[in-house]
Amino acid sequence: MATSCKDGKLGHSNSSNSLDNGKYVRYTPEQVEALERLYHECPKPSSLRRQQLIRECPILSNIEPKQIKVWFQNRRCREKQRKEASRLQAVNRKLTAMNKLLMEENDRLQKQVSQLVYENGYFRQHTQNTTLATKDTSCESVVTSGQHQLTSQHPPRDASPAGLLSIAEETLAEFLSKATGTAVEWVQMPGMKPGPDSIGIVAISHGCTGVAARACGLVGLEPTRVAEILKDRPSWFRDCRAVDVLNVLPTANGGTIELLYMQLYAPTTLAPARDFWLLRYTSVLEDGSLVVCERSLKNTQNGPSMPPVQPFVRAEMLPSGYLVRPCEGGGSIIRIVDHLDLEPWSVPEVLRPLYESSTMLAQKTTMAALRQLRQIAQEISQPNVSGWGRRPAALRALSQRLSRGFNEALNGFTDEGWSIMGNDGIDDVTILVNSSPDKLMGLNLSFSNGFPAVSNAVLCARASMLLQNVPPAVLLRFLREHRSEWADNSIDAYSAAAVKVGPCALPGSRMGSFGGQVILPLAHTIEHEEFLEVIKLEGMGHSPEDALMPRDIFFLQMCSGVDENAVGTFAELIFAPIDASFADDAPLLPSGFRIIPLDSVKEASSPNRTLDLASSLEIGPAGNRSFNDINANSGCTRSVMTIAFEFAFESHMQEHVASMARQYVRSIISSVQRVALALSPSNLGSHAGLRTPLGTPEAQTLARWICHSYRCYLGVDLLKSSNEGSESILKNLWHHSDAIMCCSLKALPVFTFANQAGLDMLETTLVALQDITLEKIFDDHGRKTLCSEFPQIMQQGFACLQGGICLSSMGRPVSYERAVAWKVMNEEENAHCICFMFINWSFV
Repeated sequence: MATSCKDGKLGHSNSSNSLDNGKYVRYTPEQVEALERLYHECPKPSSLRRQQLIRECPILSNIEPKQIKVWFQNRRCREKQRKEASRLQAVNRKLTAMNKLLMEENDRLQKQVSQLVYENGYFRQHTQNTTLATKDTSCESVVTSGQHQLTSQHPPRDASPAGLLSIAEETLAEFLSKATGTAVEWVQMPGMKPGPDSIGIVAISHGCTGVAARACGLVGLEPTRVAEILKDRPSWFRDCRAVDVLNVLPTANGGTIELLYMQLYAPTTLAPARDFWLLRYTSVLEDGSLVVCERSLKNTQNGPSMPPVQPFVRAEMLPSGYLVRPCEGGGSIIRIVDHLDLEPWSVPEVLRPLYESSTMLAQKTTMAALRQLRQIAQEISQPNVSGWGRRPAALRALSQRLSRGFNEALNGFTDEGWSIMGNDGIDDVTILVNSSPDKLMGLNLSFSNGFPAVSNAVLCARASMLLQNVPPAVLLRFLREHRSEWADNSIDAYSAAAVKVGPCALPGSRMGSFGGQVILPLAHTIEHEEFLEVIKLEGMGHSPEDALMPRDIFFLQMCSGVDENAVGTFAELIFAPIDASFADDAPLLPSGFRIIPLDSVKEASSPNRTLDLASSLEIGPAGNRSFNDINANSGCTRSVMTIAFEFAFESHMQEHVASMARQYVRSIISSVQRVALALSPSNLGSHAGLRTPLGTPEAQTLARWICHSYRCYLGVDLLKSSNEGSESILKNLWHHSDAIMCCSLKALPVFTFANQAGLDMLETTLVALQDITLEKIFDDHGRKTLCSEFPQIMQQGFACLQGGICLSSMGRPVSYERAVAWKVMNEEENAHCICFMFINWSFV
């Protein structure tokens, strides 16, 4: 069918006489087809391009360039309207499904409230009508009868096919009562609020046996695909070492019963790993919902069993699983329940909060499952727009390999070839060695690149330490951004080239020059909770002969847990040396840090907390909080850090490499303790409620100088109320909405102070601020402007800079509307520093 365009008429050779803005031009089908083809090649052609189109396509020769311009405008408008309509339809379907989910959740909460009211009334009446003596007797009888009932309810179970089906049906009923009923008292996960763009509705258990978490959400995948992904637990659960399916039994209703043996890594060197002996039941309900439920198998007879395996501790999975229901318009509504008894008695008391925390279970397992589904759904629906890049599955696999390799090093299982070396009498660092051919085969093949593959063993130096009063996310960001504060570049160079040139490259002193760290982003997950990136260390030698001509070395790095708002998350920084021509199947020797919060997760899941767990965790916009706010929100005063570093070496150099690795990890521990002490809010000043490293009399004096100089040179007050005391001035300056930062007057100016907005803009901390030079944050245009305005600042005392682009310490572009620079004078009227204020800044 021909289309029309409000721009004139076609069909006459003298097109200038035929133009009539009140009429529609009708195009022939051939012309429309040609224009459509050209539109797909170039939807927004320039004037020259449009004229070229007319010359190249004879069928369009009688059309004016202006008419073609209008046709392309209309075509772009129709395309935009079509996309917007499609987007709104998708949003409407999502909101409809979310509304249905919330209504179901509201019905469940109503039932839970009714049940609690009934129980409360019953216990109140029972208390009023019973004497103290009677209560003592009745309590004793209740305990006795309860124990008898418990024994009678759990006789040895028949593990024949009929008996397993009975257990499966029972598991299904108990799982559904948790997923949709009131068998467990669920309370909202701290900091998690449901909404159309949230991960889902996340809840944790309140006062039940073991730890339990539940999540409800929407995913853009079909139920069978959802079940397939979730059943492949090692692909998304980072702590899962292996899941072995030992037997599969079909059922009469079309379902399947599977007998599984699952092993989980221990998150730290201070605790043993866990394993499970499970029954998994997959079936379809009458309403078409797909259900996968699991529970531990114990106390069974006449069937297969799995005896205890060393060094694992046998944990118990109570009825758990996934309920997946098809959603109208495509996708699925999913309910996930995880309910475990992790045997906390088997770990040191300081670590028991990890094994008694439903919050930790929700973050590590339940929400991880939802995030995996959402990530895969986005990659399928938007293969070219996803933040994971062009090969999301391959990049996800790299993250998984980094995490798995780090877990292998931390756990050091003997069946993987690891053995413990004797130590030097100090037990702070453990050395493990692995000479397994499976561990080294890939290394020899991939890293040779013309060099002899002489490394025939891998060494791991690992240690754990307790940290006090430092937010894990803050510490991890510092370690990520400021590698030079804890790393030895000579050992970095050795670890990157050890498999290439062998241990002869082991340096006795630093080689080459350290040119700095460059972070090259590779990918991130939807909610930015995990980043994959390549780290380039510039100007470092791989071997002694490189000392005169240093090279760059590269690390593949994964960073997660940098959001201090998230409760109970691990903060991880894991990296592995890679070759410049990095291949997807290249071997990895991961090293890094894992910081696990302790007290915050214990508090979040304590039964003594009020049910409104989220009420005290309200947060403002990210980036406008002091360390005091961070500490109050997270409630974290203790955390355990686990460190592991791996090196490839030649076996006859074992003692030498072990000594080097032990001393290196000890030096890292010392550096981390120093940094943690500097970042700890409890170690900082607390004037007027402000806890910053500059919350001191010197900082108050600097704040007063900044405000006084601003008024002298610009004639207005920087702060609304500048007549208050020095403490209030510092506090108001710290919370000022614009980014304010001071730099020194040295030949190479460096920053010496920044308020909270300034730190957010530079993406750094007060401790690391002095590593940033003034010229580093400006682009070429900004540097030229600054050079031209600098004399004016020193002579007149101030200058106003036009808006532009600058860079954070992480290389992210930051736009600002305008900037003001002024000279800060001390009490002797001498220039102390230069202060900059960036107004209305935002990340591009």
